[in-house]
Amino acid sequence: MEDEIFFNQSKYTKEMLKKFILEDSKPPKTPMSTEIKLNKDDEADSVDSTKYRGMIGSLLYLTASRPGIMFSVCLCTRFKENLKTTHLEAVKRIFRYIKGTTHLGLWYPKGTGIETIVYADSNHAGDYVDRKSTSGVCTFMGCCLTSWFAKKQTALAISMTETEYVSAGKVCQQALWMQQALIDYDIRLEDVPIMFDNKGVIELSRNPVQHSRTKHIEILHHFLRDNVQKGNISIDKVASEDNIADILTKPLKREVFNYLRLRLGMMELVMDSDSPSSQKQS
Repeated sequence: MEDEIFFNQSKYTKEMLKKFILEDSKPPKTPMSTEIKLNKDDEADSVDSTKYRGMIGSLLYLTASRPGIMFSVCLCTRFKENLKTTHLEAVKRIFRYIKGTTHLGLWYPKGTGIETIVYADSNHAGDYVDRKSTSGVCTFMGCCLTSWFAKKQTALAISMTETEYVSAGKVCQQALWMQQALIDYDIRLEDVPIMFDNKGVIELSRNPVQHSRTKHIEILHHFLRDNVQKGNISIDKVASEDNIADILTKPLKREVFNYLRLRLGMMELVMDSDSPSSQKQS
């Protein structure tokens, strides 16, 4: 568009809904219920793995423009080996959600700033199968979302602070990569702020004395403190309700989900039938 770019996959979404015969389904307000607790569910009936994996693959491609469904899709992906009806119903809910939000996409306005900020969050012991935590990270340049991911941690964390600190190490790597990549465009960022809602992580990254009580954290993660001391990054506090990465770590209630989805930069393009111009709606 003249002053902005709108990134949307509505055509692909409609084809996907038609392929899996879900184009007439009733849409829910969120991609996943806050009451759901997905596990192996040995008592439920088994389902066709071929169809399930096809649905998951289609949704993974859609996350390129729909970060709001990233957590739900990644969670359902973990059950490809032992499929039950509960898992299939969770995937179908995601399809029904995107059916009601087909025109949502990411907006990139022209002339945005280059200030980079990273939001990070973790859901401690959120996986009901092995009790490992899920990390969520989203990176912004100005008001534009440039990268995001939701990933289950490989190690089992004992405390919430440890979970967040492990996540912070991954975020630091992302921030340093962003700094290095921008140098190719003659853009040099002296400091990339990383926003956390856990005060313990902030104190741990600044105070080396506390590390004597956290020897069970792998040494690899302590490079976070070194980069804070060098001034490459800074760790700052953000209110839990304003931590955008929260949408990448757990199911949320409708009001919270819609608020964070808007903060991600996701809006809807509504075409006026009487005019070629467009309108943006959250």
